Amino acid sequence: MRYARVLLDGRPVWGRVGRTEVHLLSGSPLDGAPDVLGVVPLAEALWLPPVVPPVFYAVGYNYPRHIEHAGAATPERPEVGYRASSALTGHRSPIVRPAEVTGRFEAEPELVAVIGRTVRHADHDEAREAVFGWTIGNDVSARTWQHQDRTFWRSKNSDTFKPMGPWIETDVDALAQTTTLRVNGEVRAEFPTGDMVFDPFDYIVEITRHITLHPGDVLWMGAEATCQLEPGDTVEVEISGIGVLSNPVHLEGNPS
Repeated sequence: MRYARVLLDGRPVWGRVGRTEVHLLSGSPLDGAPDVLGVVPLAEALWLPPVVPPVFYAVGYNYPRHIEHAGAATPERPEVGYRASSALTGHRSPIVRPAEVTGRFEAEPELVAVIGRTVRHADHDEAREAVFGWTIGNDVSARTWQHQDRTFWRSKNSDTFKPMGPWIETDVDALAQTTTLRVNGEVRAEFPTGDMVFDPFDYIVEITRHITLHPGDVLWMGAEATCQLEPGDTVEVEISGIGVLSNPVHLEGNPS
């Protein structure tokens, strides 16, 4: 099943995504089994991030080739950071590069786990059961800012720097898929999605030793590769079995 959030008459509405339409729902599937209230043609859907997480967890250095390329040490245990939900934007919405950004402005294609139940002190079986479904993220980063600041407050958390979507897929073996990053239709990276140092369930076990996870929390799983983005580009992140997240890149103050 695929679930999304779309904009309807200026307000967000949950939907169940079909082949040609989005069935509008009375509430969140994270809260139960909502009723169907209507239908919007798929081609007319205005996509929002498929969930606005209570807490936004993010993983770094979780793919061996990324670690090797960065000259970093392989993590000895699963550790997470945090990102700002205000940085989220939806499928087909623009990534806006601030006018003062210089140097590397990069995309990172990521698998995202969406938590579906409250869980604490999970074992691996409980961690698997805690995942409601999977979506796609693009971890956009302004590298000069990343090196200038003590934290990632603007380099990774500026408005529109975290495209996510287009929907949540509940019926897929996410770790058996392939992740592809394209810019203007050209493949810039392709790698096995599950080729991770620690998988999502390892992280859920570790997180819930200390922190309660709640429905709607998200866990971004890191990337094997990055690529440069320029205003005017269109960047696509595809994870087979889930979908394609596509976003144009705009320069701040220039909407085209």
